[in-house]
Order: sequence, then C-alpha cells, then structure tokens
Amino acid sequence: MAGNVQIRKKYMRLVCFLTAAVWLLSGCKGKSALPDEYAFEERMAAFPSMEPSGEEKMFAEAFAAELCVAAGESQAQPEVTGEAAAVFDLSGGTAVFEKNVFARMNPASTTKIMTAILTLKYGRLDDVVRVTDAAVIDEPGSSMAGVKPGDELTLEQLLYGLMLPSGNDAANAIAVHLAGSVENFTEWMNAEARRIGATGTHFANANGLTDPDHYTTAYDLYLIFHEALKYEKFREVIGAKGFTAEYTGADGEQTSTVWTVGNYYMNGKRDTPEGLTVFGGKSGTTQAAGYCLIMGSRTEDGQEYASVVMKATSRDALYEDMTKIICKIVK
Repeated sequence: MAGNVQIRKKYMRLVCFLTAAVWLLSGCKGKSALPDEYAFEERMAAFPSMEPSGEEKMFAEAFAAELCVAAGESQAQPEVTGEAAAVFDLSGGTAVFEKNVFARMNPASTTKIMTAILTLKYGRLDDVVRVTDAAVIDEPGSSMAGVKPGDELTLEQLLYGLMLPSGNDAANAIAVHLAGSVENFTEWMNAEARRIGATGTHFANANGLTDPDHYTTAYDLYLIFHEALKYEKFREVIGAKGFTAEYTGADGEQTSTVWTVGNYYMNGKRDTPEGLTVFGGKSGTTQAAGYCLIMGSRTEDGQEYASVVMKATSRDALYEDMTKIICKIVK
C-alpha cells in the first residue's frame, strides 16, 4: 500500500511539472502563438501513464531528462534557407537552434531511420531474406540498392543497403520480411512513433516516397534519430563510409555490390567545421520534400548533437545551412 501511495505522489509531481512547463512555453497567455505546436492533451494521450504493474514506465521514459526541449520559436541567427532546421544536444537541455521545428513536412528518405529502428528491434540480422516483388519500384529518380526479386541477402546486408545508398527496394524487402507486407510494417512504424512521442508524424510507407499521408516534423525527426542511436548497430551502419554486400542473386549466381555513404561531410565533399566530427546521419530528397538531412556530430570532448535541415532548395543550400547551424555547437 505504501509503495502505491509513493507511486501516485511521484506521478502527480510529474504531471504538475509538465503542465507548468507547457504553460510557460506557451507564453503564459490564454492563446499560444507557437506554429503547429503539439497540444499537451495529444502528448498525454499518446502514452499510458501507468503500467499494469503500477509503474510509471512509458510516460516517464517519453519525457526523460535526456530529451532536448524545443520552444517552437524560429531564431534569426544564423539565417538558413531550409524551411525547418534545428540543433539538439543529445544529452538533453534546450535546443541550440531551431526554426519551424513543429511544422509538418515530407521527410523523404529520412523515413528510413524508423525502418532501421524496427529492423534492429524486431529482426535477426543473420536472417536470410528472399526479396519479393515489393522491391520493384518504378518511380523515376527513386534511390535504389539494386536488389531484385529472388535475390537472397541477410537482413544485415539489407540494413546497409537501406542506409548507405538509401535503397527504397531494400526498405520494402525489410518490411515484407518482418511484417508480411509494407502495409503491416507501416502500422508498426506509426505505433513506434507514438511510443517515442513523435505525435506529429504519420508514415504511409517504409521508404519515404511521396504520399499526402506521410509526414513528420524536425522535432519528431530528432526524437526518432535519438531513439535509433540507442542501438550500437545503427551507429555502426551510419558511421560506415562504404559496405560490400556479397549475396546470391535470383539466378543462383554470387553477386557483389559496393554501397557508399552519401553524406558530404563523411565522403569528403564538404569540410566539417573545426572542432566537430560527423559520426553519421541520413539524407533524403524528393521533389515534394526538397533536400533533407539529419545527422550526428561530436565535439572534441565527446558531447554529441543531432542537427536537422528540411526542405532546402538544393543540395548545396542544404549543406550551407547545415554548416551554419552546426557551427553554433562550437561557438
């Protein structure tokens, strides 16, 4: 009985703290001026406050101290051309920089971070996956790993094919293997988004191809990336500059494919600001989404940050914006 009383007291203190925080961030006035901000009721509804055992499990985890807080206010400096941008300290605290972080936007292939999370959460990397017809994608300009129906690869190989060449075919092959269909897999994606607090996100596919019902926010993308970084294998994959996959093709012959990283800071096409090391990330590009990138950087003393730019007008503009905002980390 005493234990239950203590749990209830802790729970009420947590609710009071969160209510006060939301009230202060809204400007302490009757109507908030924040663009597309999350309603506190929506955040609350996304999580059970108590586990059946009586423990404050999911609710407490969702608002863990390690998560960074965003006020939802755009900052004048530095000026970025992308429609949304932010820098978050991965150990928590307040956002270093933010612009339109709660605006719903098309995520393009940054979607694949969630696909990777579910791969690592529910899959066995040594499983041999037989690629199905779901991997056939005819959309012009679609990024592909080059796998075809009938090919047999390990789930680990497909994970590299998902993240390095940003294979839409690899995403669908993973989805069908794990959930039986792409449709079932997207249900898993949306459930996982709710679990980690990404309530401004909805997925319609596993790869990020354009769909009116497929969207996220810069803040939610940070939450998803933050969750993915809990998996050491994810860190290993996004930190790789290249990967060679040797597998059995549909014709029964051995096939070898080399995939390389597309991040300009990692492949030498763009200089990283002094004092920082980029340890991985995910880019995405479609006509609807523009040019997007979320990535992790580390200072010389080991502090890690997540930075995101969404809907830049060109690849050059994307990296110019990204350089501007990550420079704030070392200033």
